[in-house]
Amino acid sequence: MPTPKNRAVRGATLNAESRRLNLPQAVADGDWLDAREAVDGAAPALRTTVTVEHARTIITRNRSPDVPFDRSINPYRGCEHGCIYCFARPSHAYHDLSPGLDFETRLFAKPDAAALLRAELARPGYACQPIAMGTNTDPYQPIEREWQVTRRVVEVLAACDHPLVITTKSDRVVRDLDLLAPMAAKGLVAVAISVTSLDPRIAMTVEPRAPTPERRLAAVARLASAGVPTYVNMAPVIPAITDGEVEAIVARAAAAGARGVSFIPVRLPWEVAPLFRAWLDEHFPDRAGKVMAIVQSLRGGRDNDPRFGSRMKGEGPWADLLRTRFRIARTRAGFSDERRKLDLRCDLFRPPAGAQGELF
Repeated sequence: MPTPKNRAVRGATLNAESRRLNLPQAVADGDWLDAREAVDGAAPALRTTVTVEHARTIITRNRSPDVPFDRSINPYRGCEHGCIYCFARPSHAYHDLSPGLDFETRLFAKPDAAALLRAELARPGYACQPIAMGTNTDPYQPIEREWQVTRRVVEVLAACDHPLVITTKSDRVVRDLDLLAPMAAKGLVAVAISVTSLDPRIAMTVEPRAPTPERRLAAVARLASAGVPTYVNMAPVIPAITDGEVEAIVARAAAAGARGVSFIPVRLPWEVAPLFRAWLDEHFPDRAGKVMAIVQSLRGGRDNDPRFGSRMKGEGPWADLLRTRFRIARTRAGFSDERRKLDLRCDLFRPPAGAQGELF
């Protein structure tokens, strides 16, 4: 409240924070962007729509030699975070939708996920191995706040003592610490949080509806202090845009209590490459050519290299330099340069009981 002296020379009598852009919450996950049409001269915002999808199964299997898991769960299709580089964008073609704005605004939720998961875990002969979440779209994207499909899935896995690996860009994951901390105490869960830039402006441009870098690092600290094994992924590293932050991100990850740091050079599969090029022309026209030249040097002269073994690492001098920088940064920060294997326990798994059983 202004003092009488201040009020004598100022017009306003109150100094509350502006609610026009809801600034205290704006850093959370970008929801404030939906209010842009209320700002003078702003274009109408694209509203997010959510369609219910009644899937027949919920566990997706894979045999990729590039990923350390053979099964995953995706509570949602599409992702409101809007990360321009997202390799999952072309998956929206299964619904005859665009990998561009449709992928970010026309989402699908699977409210039957928990029930489907119970049924699949209860099948005779189910062999327990860690389930990954966040491999295609983020399980803690903004719509999880209302739909809570991810939380119900985690509840089932926690009740069954089933191991789980979570990858996310959202600090919303700490909402589920009441489930994750007891799982961690049993050796059943690990969380990886992606931090691609520490610069809020770059982060909002690259990942417009994801939480700010500081909120993600705060989530790393909260998870780590609660005993949850937590890692930081700089995924992806974008040449000439975010690669200059390697050392700073590794240091901040260590300070937050992360157990390790990893990275993946940007990948541009299928329809992602033209989207990424158009994005560069819009937001980084001064360096668009340089960015793509380095990307192609990483990918054998092409926009993308789909080969197993090299697609996650890249090749050539730039890839070698990036690996060297990460190795040195990890050493300075006190991390082991060896990639730790996640030894999550599978021996504690108990199949869910029947319809009247202990899970209800």
